[in-house]
Amino acid sequence: MLSAYASALRTPDLRRKILFTLGILALFRFGALLPSPGVDYKAVRACLHVVSDGRSAGIYQLIDLFSGGAMLQLSVFAIGFVPYITAGIIVQMLTVVIPRFDELRKEGQSGQAKLTQYTRYLAIALAVLQASALVALAARRQLLRGCQTDILTDRSFFGMLVIVAVLTAGAALVMWFGELMTDRGIGNGMSLLILAGIAARIPAQGKAILDSEGGLLFAAICAAVLLTLVGVIFVEQGQRRIPVQYAKRVVGRKMYGGSSTYLPLKVNQAGVIPVIFASSLLYLPNLLAQLTQQNTGNPAKWQELIQKYLVNPGNPVYVGTYVALILFFTYFYVAITFNPEERADEMRKFGGFIPGYRPGRPTADYLNFVLSRITLPGSIYLGAVAVIPNLLLHFGAAGPAQTLTFGGTSLLIVSSVGLDTVKQLESQLMNKNYAGFLR
Repeated sequence: MLSAYASALRTPDLRRKILFTLGILALFRFGALLPSPGVDYKAVRACLHVVSDGRSAGIYQLIDLFSGGAMLQLSVFAIGFVPYITAGIIVQMLTVVIPRFDELRKEGQSGQAKLTQYTRYLAIALAVLQASALVALAARRQLLRGCQTDILTDRSFFGMLVIVAVLTAGAALVMWFGELMTDRGIGNGMSLLILAGIAARIPAQGKAILDSEGGLLFAAICAAVLLTLVGVIFVEQGQRRIPVQYAKRVVGRKMYGGSSTYLPLKVNQAGVIPVIFASSLLYLPNLLAQLTQQNTGNPAKWQELIQKYLVNPGNPVYVGTYVALILFFTYFYVAITFNPEERADEMRKFGGFIPGYRPGRPTADYLNFVLSRITLPGSIYLGAVAVIPNLLLHFGAAGPAQTLTFGGTSLLIVSSVGLDTVKQLESQLMNKNYAGFLR
């Protein structure tokens, strides 16, 4: 793998792409540390120091993880890329519900460009909503639990409106960064931004674990992380290969087909999307309870239930609800992204068939059967990986040892993004090497 990176750096085109990607990542990290106007940065740092036991984010830990710690600091990139990812998933789901979106998807590049434009508009709207919620929580001193210091220097309507505008503009800029990296860099832009946000927090939290828990527990956590990483990579690379045979056909004076290939179905067909959706759905009740809570200090009964069962990540009800949502969204997302009938029709159009099954409906039924069998262990695997930090909380881990940076979700993202980036880099290297041979 190191030789592949050395070869890429020696190739001028790939070297420019790698340096461009690193430059965008540096700008992203700079914006994640740049304070927003109207935010008292010293007060924010003091509050983060007071509530540095790892529970300050509460239900917002996953979103704060994706932003590299920028959300709780209300920096320029505090919203990050979550609105864009959420908008992309929503638009993808709407292609099943809205016929116009399905037609655009089938039109090719022009239709995909229109869907991308709709995704951008929806992402800006979601960024405005999320920025407004964050500023409202900061004004009510509920963003950083356990700290009653004002982190906003101007709590007037105009002052908070400026902060919302800056956070929304930061989200739009991050969206642009991701698209630029995808077009002109290496790998998927948004995935690399997520990876950068997670990697930025590893050194500081590793040092915090070493200082607070000692070297023995730090070594045990590192060993557990390595074992989890090996298991995640093993499952992420696992796939069911369905053999596909293409019949010979004559077009003009040439003969096509007659080859054998396979249709790969990954064990984790949905990726990390179900975890993001489940976390976002669990985030909404707590957000609603905090925004509607009165300052009298006597919350309503339903607010108490939410605080008791749907806020504490170590609560068994929270863990059970989290796993159930992950299982549901895994099946749901796989159902809308992989259509067995479309795959069967595509194979039939090009003369392909699965040995032992007739083209058409029997092939679609077989693909649906295999996909349902694969999705079950994949969803259980996602649920087990996602609740590792919650299990640490349940068994008494405290402080930085239970943070999400060392949890299964972050390892899942880091391993999948890293593998995908290396594969894309190797494919571009192969194209460069074959270019001189084919001339």
